[in-house]
Amino acid sequence: MAGIKVAVLIGSLRQDSFNRRLARAVERLAPAEFSFEHVQIDHLPFYDQDFDHEYPAPCGTLKAQIKAADALLFVTPEYNRSIPGVLKNALDIASRPYGTNAFAGKPGAVMGASIGATGTALAQQHLRNVLAYLDVAVLAQPEVFVKFTDGLIDADGHIGVESTQKFLQGFVDKYVAWVKRFVAH
Repeated sequence: MAGIKVAVLIGSLRQDSFNRRLARAVERLAPAEFSFEHVQIDHLPFYDQDFDHEYPAPCGTLKAQIKAADALLFVTPEYNRSIPGVLKNALDIASRPYGTNAFAGKPGAVMGASIGATGTALAQQHLRNVLAYLDVAVLAQPEVFVKFTDGLIDADGHIGVESTQKFLQGFVDKYVAWVKRFVAH
């Protein structure tokens, strides 16, 4: 089977992001045939419907990266019980104008990490609602709400807690099977 390209959208801009660490951990657990590209969303202008006639270069690049991917992975923190504005902005840019949705038909998954007890449950639910409208086939189970603690995952994605490693491996195994249902390579 040829390689499967996964576009990774991380909703956190923080340099030492827990969610970036979580994404790296998942990438380390995936089979070699899966490659992960972190899509930069921090430099995008705010979506404006005037773009629909002539997209700025960074917006066109974002759409091209999403279109070129076989699958999607969304890793989001929770800000004020929802997804960060930077992530919503990227979703709006890559799905517009009407009829040019770069996300449509792609398989994906949603996960997130937070220091809070409920992880990113509400943000993920909001994101799942948006992705349903954007025609992304989102893996339903297992849900991944990680309560981040010191030593859980280092900056390179090494997992320091065996039960977390086992749980995330189970998620990766389901995600890989999910993606392969949609991707014919």
